[in-house]
Amino acid sequence: MEFDINTAINLIIDKLSVWGREFVRMLPNIAMAAIVFVIGFFISKLIKRLALRLIAKVSHNVTLNRLFATVVYVFAIGIVLFIGLSVLGLDKAVTSILAGAGILGLALAFAFQDIASNFMSGIFMSFRKPLKVGDVVKLKGYMGKVKEINLRDTVIQTFQGHLITIPNKDVFQNPIENYTTLNKRRFDLDIGVSYGDDLDLVKQVTLDAVKDIPDISKTSPTTIMFREFGDNSINFRVRMWIDSAEQGTFSKVGSEAIQRIKKAYDKAGITIPFPTRTLDFGVKGGVPLSEIPIMTQPSTEVDDPEDLGMDMADAPDDDQ
Repeated sequence: MEFDINTAINLIIDKLSVWGREFVRMLPNIAMAAIVFVIGFFISKLIKRLALRLIAKVSHNVTLNRLFATVVYVFAIGIVLFIGLSVLGLDKAVTSILAGAGILGLALAFAFQDIASNFMSGIFMSFRKPLKVGDVVKLKGYMGKVKEINLRDTVIQTFQGHLITIPNKDVFQNPIENYTTLNKRRFDLDIGVSYGDDLDLVKQVTLDAVKDIPDISKTSPTTIMFREFGDNSINFRVRMWIDSAEQGTFSKVGSEAIQRIKKAYDKAGITIPFPTRTLDFGVKGGVPLSEIPIMTQPSTEVDDPEDLGMDMADAPDDDQ
């Protein structure tokens, strides 16, 4: 037992001696690696600041800018670590780390492909800028104002006050109706007038009624397009451009236009006809109701002889 302990102690001492000699031999490399690490960390921070300034000139998304700068910083740190390990002679360790990182990245890509898709869509949106916070948009059937644009999703507040969160993949891959980009909206109002009205007069009265409405565009004139001969009226559409994308202004202009047109038509004697319906009670292939004989069944009981046109003298005698 004593022999085994001594042997083990000797083996440990020999191993420590080898390590000590290797450590002394590696001291220059260790010092060089330490210098590489220290200088590399400072250079990485400098690169991060420079990357943040450069990306800020292209993108105004603070979150995306910080993310991009962080990715550049991590990439620079990785290069520094690999250089330091190479200086220490740990090339095999560097190769193993790279292989493991590749396999891990591939596994994560399959596991989080939806998150990655939304994330990449958010990055592309930040550069293309199809919409921004405060825009009035219609997206995926929802219409409202953009409240937030994150790297993973976009938040829209509808005009009813609901907050809708839409993944950036759906935002990026679907049509976006952005009303704020042009800063104008068109209000279409469908009207019908009687066949007996003068259409030239109708057109002039309509244009005069809406021309002084506040927020109506002065550069894009209001137009009237007659569309069809309806069942009860001649139908046309009034197209008014509004110098605002806000929903409140849009609704206000439409309400004001309806009120003014109604008053103007009443004053000019223009008729907005009611829908009419013709009921045919004919039972024989379109025979008019006036030509159908009315069939009645006389009553079998007569309470008063006068109902039959008889005098009291002609009434039968019960005594006979």
